[in-house]
Amino acid sequence: MTVRTRFAPSPTGYMHIGGMRTALFNWLWARHNNGQFILRIDDTDQQRNMDEALGPILDAFRWLGLDWDEGPEVGGPHGPYFQSQRRSLYDTALAKLLNAGNAYRDFELPADTQAQREAAEKAKQVYVSSRASLALSEEDVAKKVADGESFVVRLLVPRQDKIVINDHIRGTVEFDCSLMPDPVIARADGSPLYNFATVVDDAELEITHVVRAEEHLSNTPIQVLLHRALGNKTPEWAHVPYVASPGSKEKMSKRKIDKYRASPQFQKLFELGDQVLSRIGVDPKSNDLSPVMVAYYRQVGFLPAGVLNALVRLGWSLDDQTEILSLDDMKRKFTLDRVIKGAAGLDPDKMLSFQSHWMSQLPADEKLKGCLRMLKQGGLIQDEDDAETQKKVGSIVELAADRLRVFGDIFQLDEFFVADDELKLDDKNFQKRVVKPENAIPLLQTLRSQLESIDSFTAQPLHDLLQSFAAEKQVKIGDLFPALRLCVTGKAQGADLFRSMELLGKACVLRRLDRAIGLAESQRVS
Repeated sequence: MTVRTRFAPSPTGYMHIGGMRTALFNWLWARHNNGQFILRIDDTDQQRNMDEALGPILDAFRWLGLDWDEGPEVGGPHGPYFQSQRRSLYDTALAKLLNAGNAYRDFELPADTQAQREAAEKAKQVYVSSRASLALSEEDVAKKVADGESFVVRLLVPRQDKIVINDHIRGTVEFDCSLMPDPVIARADGSPLYNFATVVDDAELEITHVVRAEEHLSNTPIQVLLHRALGNKTPEWAHVPYVASPGSKEKMSKRKIDKYRASPQFQKLFELGDQVLSRIGVDPKSNDLSPVMVAYYRQVGFLPAGVLNALVRLGWSLDDQTEILSLDDMKRKFTLDRVIKGAAGLDPDKMLSFQSHWMSQLPADEKLKGCLRMLKQGGLIQDEDDAETQKKVGSIVELAADRLRVFGDIFQLDEFFVADDELKLDDKNFQKRVVKPENAIPLLQTLRSQLESIDSFTAQPLHDLLQSFAAEKQVKIGDLFPALRLCVTGKAQGADLFRSMELLGKACVLRRLDRAIGLAESQRVS
């Protein structure tokens, strides 16, 4: 048997991190078994679908390196791969069910159905369909249809049966058909509902394993019955637990972004997003680009390897020790029986930790390319292919070292890219280190003169000069260096000060010192 899995997103927005995790598990199971992974677009709900959403969904797969063997843009023998284009298959299957007596036309008014449901609830009884329309003769049904009376089509549930499935994750699960109402499988206009369309498609696409979110477990008995009624081979099932928000057991949702912003566990990710997204002209308050969505991680400069590593560890473990896994590792080692049954909580710290690991493994040229793309997107460079720009940025990337957790962190080194008169100073620390100390301005003025006269404006001579200057003036290094850093970079902390000064160059350092000294003098006078 060739393993065939599928992921079937509805084009209603950007990919949710939980949905992407489910897609990854499907992809891994197929690849682990040398099978096929199919991407199908479930776009039957026309009121919720967004045409512009398909692009971001496909982009998320491509960015993460999760290819598909059949589906949009790829094609395949079972196309089309959009449910909206497969109506003839559903019509044929529906006729088969009706002709075999496994489904029936229900002319009962929706208000009457709802009244029966409410009455059952009030009596604390399980609601099951009245099946009043089954009492109609074939002639009566034909007349009602000819007269244009509205009806839905329901699956006739064999109430004497029990459905037993062997779920790869949850084990044996039983469903009592006597407690099930007859589900609607086709609307009044003949269009299929989710369960029906899914079964028809899974059968026609020869899906062997349905790996999906646990919220679909309640749909499984209906789908098993539909497969049986249509004479299909029933696929194997694996229901994956949902992804929970950090520190809780509640399902993570983009509707709870305001709540997550107030969560200490999410703080680092939101701060990162606010810093980076605003730089590239994206609204950081957008729900579409929050840590709940895959697009967020791409935009702020995560690596696919970091995101995939975090995703696979959301509810799956190889053993008690292994944390770092490449995509090739995952393909070789992934099995469904290692998926946990309980909700898996997103851990932002681990997400950043995985990202930092894979960033540290990234070749220097690839790290440079990522930073160049980000800088151009943020308007700090004009041409990422310019040789001088590449040389400069390459030196800055080397200087930053492990400070670059994501590509967006390059914006924290904006002192190397902004004009001298646009350099923002950390005002609180500038006041503390430069404006308020009585000797700060005279010291910096004297130091400026010595810096101007130095022949080799490179890191080691600069280090030696500052050390001897501090000794001569009998000032603490811990007072002098921070004050100089603030004047030159605008920041109280950062990368190596002397390498930073070397990269900025003598002329730039002197201009910034003059500006900072002038600002300090004016603020002291006022």
